[in-house]
Amino acid sequence: MPKDADLSRLPRQVRAELRSLSAEAAEFVSAHLVAAGDLIDEDPALALRHAQAAKRRGARLPLVREAVAETAYAAEDFAVALTEYRALRRLTGDSAYLPVMADCERALGRPEEALRLVREAKLVEMTQRSRVELVIIEAGAREDLGQVKEGLRVLKAFLSHVSKDIPHEAHARLAYAYAAMLLRHDLPEEAREWFVTADELDTARELDAADQIELLDGVDLEFDFEDEDEEGEESEGADEETDSGVEDLPESEELPESGVEDEDVPGPEDLTDADDEAEAAEPILDEDESTDESDSAVAEKDATEDDDATDE
Repeated sequence: MPKDADLSRLPRQVRAELRSLSAEAAEFVSAHLVAAGDLIDEDPALALRHAQAAKRRGARLPLVREAVAETAYAAEDFAVALTEYRALRRLTGDSAYLPVMADCERALGRPEEALRLVREAKLVEMTQRSRVELVIIEAGAREDLGQVKEGLRVLKAFLSHVSKDIPHEAHARLAYAYAAMLLRHDLPEEAREWFVTADELDTARELDAADQIELLDGVDLEFDFEDEDEEGEESEGADEETDSGVEDLPESEELPESGVEDEDVPGPEDLTDADDEAEAAEPILDEDESTDESDSAVAEKDATEDDDATDE
């Protein structure tokens, strides 16, 4: 039993319900319920274990069965959660658990059973928040069955007739669910509009609608420093291998000495001058014909002069 549990933190209604147990059992159950409540967000699997421990002493108490159901749902143990919600409904006769029971059926791969519970839930009174969750679950079950158009229609129809007293967070979840389904089925422009609506309604910032908008706009603010470090290490390793290959060259593989003294080796300037002289000595292709014509003219002139000298 948790020793550091503050039993005074339990609500008065819970403490009143625990009076039906013996003092020892009430203390045991209370301690595990407090621990389960503290851990449900941080470590839901451990929270479920505490709730199940409380169930060993208080299985007939609805608050204990509800603790087991909620921690199992948070830990994504949907089979246990569904069993406990069914027991809780039998104990209390409350139909408010139908939406979450339908969601468990859907998570277990039984969309037809989920829709059956949805139809049953529509016949009872429930809060606006529960009604929104029911619509989201119904649309998801339709999508699971391949009825995407029907799923979108269900969400859009409810969005078109949202009452003014619906909580903002519930309205935001509904708009987000519609946007997410549009995006999953290649309708990014319409999805962006509804993500914007969801972001405006989500004052508590419980949804990632803003991140979805950035992704749709092509904005990627993430930078993987780990990958960059790995690439840098690989590059550094390659440089080290290259350098070591030159420095660690065995003596037998070193370049032989040429036997030419340093002063006889042409430097960069000498090489440049030699290149210039070579370029100057090479005839330019376009000037070949003019050079040949000039040599021919000189030969004709010399022949003429020889003829004149003979005549004389």
